[in-house]
Amino acid sequence: MMGRKHSIEEQRMLSEWQAFLQQAGATLADGRVEHFGAPDDERAAALQGDILVDLSHFGLLRVEGPDAVTFMQGQFTNDVRQVSAERSQLGGHPTPKGRLLNIFRLFQRDGAYYLRMPAPLVQPALERLRKYVLMSKVTLADAGDHLLRIGVSGPHVFARLAQELDRMPQAADEVAHGSGLTVVRVAGPHPRAEVYGDAAAITALWQHLATIARPAGASAWALLDIRAGLPNLFPATVEAFVPQMVNLQLVNGVSFRKGCYTGQEVVARMQYLGTLKRRMYLAHTAEGTAPAPGTELHCSNSDSGQGAGKVVDAQPAPGGGVDLLVVAQVSLLENKDEVRIGDAAGGRLTFKSLPYAFPVETQDTGS
Repeated sequence: MMGRKHSIEEQRMLSEWQAFLQQAGATLADGRVEHFGAPDDERAAALQGDILVDLSHFGLLRVEGPDAVTFMQGQFTNDVRQVSAERSQLGGHPTPKGRLLNIFRLFQRDGAYYLRMPAPLVQPALERLRKYVLMSKVTLADAGDHLLRIGVSGPHVFARLAQELDRMPQAADEVAHGSGLTVVRVAGPHPRAEVYGDAAAITALWQHLATIARPAGASAWALLDIRAGLPNLFPATVEAFVPQMVNLQLVNGVSFRKGCYTGQEVVARMQYLGTLKRRMYLAHTAEGTAPAPGTELHCSNSDSGQGAGKVVDAQPAPGGGVDLLVVAQVSLLENKDEVRIGDAAGGRLTFKSLPYAFPVETQDTGS
């Protein structure tokens, strides 16, 4: 089924929300909050204290209808039956060859399912999924203008958020609702959550939380995802990775018991019969600016210096340099080979520990 058109009321809601953010000091570009005047300080605050972030750079795809669960179960890597009003999950949408078209967070609100993903991937996702609807009783729609969304991170702001709800989600992937809000707990160095709601509820919440939390741009939230080892997919990396390459199975984004779905045979074969030659690592470079997702990695010991891996995401790091998530050849890290960004003159990567463990047989994460 075709998705609905955005109503005039929803378009007005988004316009008024952007005006509200600008009045609060936000610098916007293409609907994305770049910063609130001091991006370096905002990223530092993300790691050290309490921040408040507009998440409009993420879009929403809504799925509803009597066959919604069955339909999604046949397309996505995770077991959609486990999603409820109290529980969300990460998931991926692979091609028949197992290559990821999308990585998303799936949650419920008011009986409908929402997939949160980078905004540029919403329309391509709609077009691909519609091809599989056939006779299913499912409605797919771009819901980016239907719900506002913000991110909160930090112990004090999380405690303040708790005043709005009867129950707060205690662990990653848990969900709570109240006062017109849907709060989805996500992993991070501090208590962290995505919050969804209508304009009145989100605006009031922002004003309430901004008294103790620092407003920050999208880069600060991306830095928290990087430090948490949570992958995002962008247009430049569509079909670049199978789920295991970006550790999706290690962040509860893949079910190996759910049964068949598009690309399932490739994903399962990689898990049980194959040898994973590439996986995602946390890294840092003291040199250069943040490379774009999809930027190639270089190692003189790999074939012709190319094919060492790709950048998943990168952001400037507080204190200097760049923090990155990269997919790299496991053998290069096991051998402690020198890996650089782009080419032999690019920034040298130092590999760091992720907040979750690799399987025992491939635990070596390099220097």
